[in-house]
Amino acid sequence: MPPPPEVRSTRLSANKDFAKSFVGILRILQIALGAGLWITIATNKYDGSIHFVLFVAVVFWLLTLAIYIITLLDKQNLVFFLGGDRWLLSNAVHDLLATVLYSVSLGIMIYKTEKMNYCTLQRYKHSCLYKVYLIASVFAGLSAVAYLITAVYNTYRKCKGNNTVI
Repeated sequence: MPPPPEVRSTRLSANKDFAKSFVGILRILQIALGAGLWITIATNKYDGSIHFVLFVAVVFWLLTLAIYIITLLDKQNLVFFLGGDRWLLSNAVHDLLATVLYSVSLGIMIYKTEKMNYCTLQRYKHSCLYKVYLIASVFAGLSAVAYLITAVYNTYRKCKGNNTVI
């Protein structure tokens, strides 16, 4: 009688080591800061170059969320062309690009905030986006720093010869 065929388990389990790691915690921070930025902007009136800031925040929020989930489930080998041995390098490139674009977004938000500083006067009675833009500037700056830290850390690990995120 032939041996029974092997049954492959398709159960998903979380990689708890990644969730507790430095990069895992930073990814959660990046997701929270990115969500804070785009929610702050999207819930208020915005125009012009703020569209770019919102685009950057939403795109990198979604990409970071996808990277976190893929790494948490240990499925990076299933990602075509970017996974496997290239996963750490892909993460580093993602983080460097996010750092650059969040820095540009920070510059845009600072410019818009400075343009609105006239409405901080006590006698100004109309609605003003100064505080919204100021909060968005803080979120953009903190996001840029969080991505920069992760980019430097992942690049350092890649230069040392590591191929895994943890």
